[in-house]
Amino acid sequence: MTTLATSHIKPLNERIATVGVFLANGFGIGAWAVEVPRIKESLALNDTSLGLALFAFALGAIVAMPLAGQLAPRFGSGRATALLGAAFVITLPLPAFAPNLVTLCIVLLALGAANGALDVSMNGHASTIETQWRAPIMSSFHAAWSAGGLLGAATGAMLLKSGVGVSGGLLAPTGFIAVLIVCAALLALRDLGPRAAPASSGFAWPSGGVMKLALLAFLCMLVEGAVADWSAVYLRSTLNQEASVAAIGYSAFAFSMAACRIVGDVSVRRFGSSRVVALGGLIAMAGLALVLSMPTVLTACVGFAMVGVGLANIVPVIFSAAGRSTVTPAIGVSMAATAGYAGFLVGPPLIGLGAGLLGLRVALCVLVMAALIVCVLGGKAVRSARLA
Repeated sequence: MTTLATSHIKPLNERIATVGVFLANGFGIGAWAVEVPRIKESLALNDTSLGLALFAFALGAIVAMPLAGQLAPRFGSGRATALLGAAFVITLPLPAFAPNLVTLCIVLLALGAANGALDVSMNGHASTIETQWRAPIMSSFHAAWSAGGLLGAATGAMLLKSGVGVSGGLLAPTGFIAVLIVCAALLALRDLGPRAAPASSGFAWPSGGVMKLALLAFLCMLVEGAVADWSAVYLRSTLNQEASVAAIGYSAFAFSMAACRIVGDVSVRRFGSSRVVALGGLIAMAGLALVLSMPTVLTACVGFAMVGVGLANIVPVIFSAAGRSTVTPAIGVSMAATAGYAGFLVGPPLIGLGAGLLGLRVALCVLVMAALIVCVLGGKAVRSARLA
């Protein structure tokens, strides 16, 4: 029987279907982010209680991500992605109906687990498609996720402005996401190539090469999480501007990241994955240095946009390399994604602790060092990625 691998047929339908899953997941997370303040208000939560609830979301993801890597060998990467997409659809609207903090923590634990597992599965499936495609295409999937996040947030804001309640604010996007997931599953969420035998344990000890890639993912997402939570605070305290002006830094970061992921595959094909990682780390480091050394509205726009440009395609490249470094792509992606998610969570409190001891500007210099490490070590780690 002739397979896709031997006949050189590019799996176009599978790529389109998987792009739809990335778009759906990003849309859901964007819609959820808009509803967080309203859920806090409806349950009369203070900042500490909300932080606990959001920690439950993160904890669910961190626990589920390593386990998700074992689903592809057992069920196939396409089927696992479809099943986890269904789990994400089921759990997304549940926070809107939580009557108290305890219930909210429980449902966010489930939502975080579904989201984290889907993240691993869809990236692993995308890595398999990229292998069959025989060209760098991972950034296109992440561009769809970023676009979905922006569309989800915009849709949520429109629903909020229209007077739709919290439940409607999550149920309406969930309906759209469900349609995308079902269409993707019916179109082409299927296996590509033979399955690897499942490991005897849900956890696998990473090789040295994968550990380097996981470290890079940790550092990149540490910077991303810190920029998301602290950029507006830093600019507001430094520039003494109102919140809407201070938020311009993160806006520049988010839009430049989304835009650069659209052309990310072209960049990887033209310059090579190792150069994209090394140059991206350098651009991100320069952007952070610009913002910290000369904080103005203009430098904030330029500097944080540079950070978005630099980081935009590093994580997709890392996931591709991690997928090539283990028996099945999902296992390698699960290791890199778990480390990256941990960095996203560690970044904000690490900056907060450093700010309390040394001041916010000094604490943010940690991000410059993180970008420097990615620049120096990233290219070699990606270039040496191979099957363990």
